[in-house]
Amino acid sequence: MSGHGTPTPMTSHRAEPLKGTAEVPGDKSISHRSLILGAMAIGETKISGLLEGDDVLDTAKAMQAFGAEVTNHGGGNWSVHGVGVGGFAEPDQVIDCGNSGTGVRLIMGCMATSPISVTFTGDASLNGRPMARVTDPLALFGTKAVGRKGGRLPMTIVGAAEPTPVRYVVPVPSAQVKSAVLLAGLNAPGKTVVIEKEATRDHSERMLAGFGAEITVEDTDEGRVITLTGQPELKPQVIAVPRDPSSAAFPVCAALITPGSDVLVPGIGLNPTRAGLFYTLQDMGADLTFENPREEGGEPVADLRAKFSPNMQGIEVPPERAASMIDEYPVLSVVASFATGKTMMAGVKELRVKESDRIDAMARGLRANGVTVDEGEDWWSVEGLGPDGVPGGGTCESFLDHRIAMSFMVMGMGAQNPVTVDDGNPITTSFPIFEPLMTGLGAKLSKG
Repeated sequence: MSGHGTPTPMTSHRAEPLKGTAEVPGDKSISHRSLILGAMAIGETKISGLLEGDDVLDTAKAMQAFGAEVTNHGGGNWSVHGVGVGGFAEPDQVIDCGNSGTGVRLIMGCMATSPISVTFTGDASLNGRPMARVTDPLALFGTKAVGRKGGRLPMTIVGAAEPTPVRYVVPVPSAQVKSAVLLAGLNAPGKTVVIEKEATRDHSERMLAGFGAEITVEDTDEGRVITLTGQPELKPQVIAVPRDPSSAAFPVCAALITPGSDVLVPGIGLNPTRAGLFYTLQDMGADLTFENPREEGGEPVADLRAKFSPNMQGIEVPPERAASMIDEYPVLSVVASFATGKTMMAGVKELRVKESDRIDAMARGLRANGVTVDEGEDWWSVEGLGPDGVPGGGTCESFLDHRIAMSFMVMGMGAQNPVTVDDGNPITTSFPIFEPLMTGLGAKLSKG
């Protein structure tokens, strides 16, 4: 079974001003989808700027197992020779998705309407996460799933030999579930319809259209209605992956809470379904600006400049913004602890079923560092202590969650005393250059 090896504690010490340019890796969501849709196209898809973290590399291995030719040319440049929609071979071995919930759910979707059987597993964190939210809608196509109690990995998916198109209303905002259903719909005849009551990140819709799928999106009284016509011949693409806004969140937030800091984070994807954190930070009074706005690969992009912001105020984050920043609430809660007054975050129950229960994990760690946190099933609040008011000095559990580990490393940069996480190894799943990038800006991180 996949794992992160022996736990390696990691400590973040109070930093001098953070200065310089932070070249963060490619977007994880777009990297996963580039590999998967490249494998489902006919011909060679060329990808530059691919995120080479563990999660994405596991997806690349899975596409190879399905018969696609996936080649790493170095420097983030990859190519995928696809096998076409419906062309997947049955893998010889178990597909190990490591820590990636996005990877496993999208891969389940893309194979669900092919007549093959695939067994999936992952690390301890992923194997503890329920999969029914994706296997239930895939069953509507005729797919079968057999897993551990509670719908957990390891799990075998038996693809539908004669799939039928579906009409599915997504019960909770989830780009993973929506995308899995759309990917399954590619090899089903007729039209598959997905209805979202709340819009989630739309990378799948944009990329499906880019690869030549017939897909329409319409806002109606029922919600956001996405209609996909099945069994297209997808055309290979040349894809430049924008830099990941979820990764950019860490150097940006670190600069906001570390006195004297001025950090430029170039080329960040600002898709409206992903940029909620940055608008929330601005609402709090952060000195955060967008420079050189442009479009790359069909996605809006800009350079972010973040400066130390001692006058940030706690706010009520609009619940309707949750889907556009769901992965960024952990590091937002760190920034909130350095603001003045209470920050209230509601409509966030999705955080309970991420790589860890992120509300519980962050609440424990914040409290261990002297911050007052209140929480409910679908909300939590943080009492800000001001720009130099966080005591720090605590040790936090990462729960095998990369975003929890990085969030507490950010906290240590502005806290009065060092902050430690019990295991920094999970960081490599999404941000393999986190440590050298942050130390290059002036952060003081140590291991062991």
